[in-house]
Amino acid sequence: MQIALNDLQVIHIQENHRFEIRVDGLVAELTYTVNGDTITFWHTGVPTELESQGVGRKLVMAGLDYARTNGLKIKSLCSFVSDYLQRYPEYQI
Repeated sequence: MQIALNDLQVIHIQENHRFEIRVDGLVAELTYTVNGDTITFWHTGVPTELESQGVGRKLVMAGLDYARTNGLKIKSLCSFVSDYLQRYPEYQI
């Protein structure tokens, strides 16, 4: 399934501690918790049909932007988020 990444909207469902992108009934997600001044990213999940198109990256960028906007320190227990932070150290807080 080919998607137009720029047309996808990241939805922040704060009460469920997750960011989502929905495409044709498929849901990609980034889950997190906030404890004090630290946001912990737990899991990034992207359906197989949406992989390798930047969906996971778009979710992670939304999560990191949220952390930055809210002055939160970042802790990653998600390998996808950790890899992203290694590639783009400017997002590390």
